[in-house]
Amino acid sequence: MQEEKTKPEEAVYGIIFNEARTEVLLIKRRDIPVWVVPGGGLEPDETPEEGAVREVLEETGYQTSIVRKVADYLPVNKMTKLSHFFECRVIGGSILTSGESKEVRFFSLNALPPLPPPYEGWIRDAAANHPTVLRKKIEGVSYSVFFKLLFQHPILVGRYLLTKLGIHINR
Repeated sequence: MQEEKTKPEEAVYGIIFNEARTEVLLIKRRDIPVWVVPGGGLEPDETPEEGAVREVLEETGYQTSIVRKVADYLPVNKMTKLSHFFECRVIGGSILTSGESKEVRFFSLNALPPLPPPYEGWIRDAAANHPTVLRKKIEGVSYSVFFKLLFQHPILVGRYLLTKLGIHINR
């Protein structure tokens, strides 16, 4: 009997700037009410580009195309996974909330809402418009940060843990 090779879990994210590149589109999640960049897990037999376009559509209502790949963020512990990060542009649709997103809106790069790690760094990386695809470790997601957040925001961290167990509280 031949062993089946399993592909490690991967995530995909899409960032959308306004035309002047002064604002970024964020979603407020339903299961854990925090502002983040749209994204999620890569489906089987889906390219990272297809996954990013799908996730942005599902979470924002916008149809997009890929402008460029910003980065591959490398996992640093069991809480992280290989994350493909793309800059996208809107080609259709309109802002809609979904079962995953409670709010969708643009924020000034100079006035972002509180963001969990690592999103603020990822937004800075995309805004910097590097000429090459970045390949670096995910920053700010560590066990010490996790425990610090557990004490500061126990309900949010509890909801995060439930999502990791497959239990989603969508309000």
